[in-house]
Amino acid sequence: QVQLVESGGGLVQAGGSLRLSCAASGLTFSKHAMGWFRQGPGKEREFVASVSWNGASTYYADSVKGRFTISRDNAKNSVYLQMNSLKSEDTAVYYCAATDWVVVTIPEHEYRYWGQGTQVTVSS
Repeated sequence: QVQLVESGGGLVQAGGSLRLSCAASGLTFSKHAMGWFRQGPGKEREFVASVSWNGASTYYADSVKGRFTISRDNAKNSVYLQMNSLKSEDTAVYYCAATDWVVVTIPEHEYRYWGQGTQVTVSS
């Protein structure tokens, strides 16, 4: 049974930083590209970032480019999202997801496995 468990969310002031973690189990982690998505209040879930199977390639939504960094540690079966210069509009539930593709992947429907999400609230 595949499990993705996010952690690291919380309340932070605008301009602050948070680091999200996602621990994966039940799958061969290094055979899957990973992604982070988010869903803000009253909004649809949207793509944030993706990392290839070996961490060599990454891709970001324009809204977070230059502020967020996605990375992974295959030895720890984990993927991370470092979020800097946070803005109130970054407030959302953040989800970790795994796709069967090994390359960076954007479309939500390409992701098979999903975590339960972690809340990030940025106060202005």
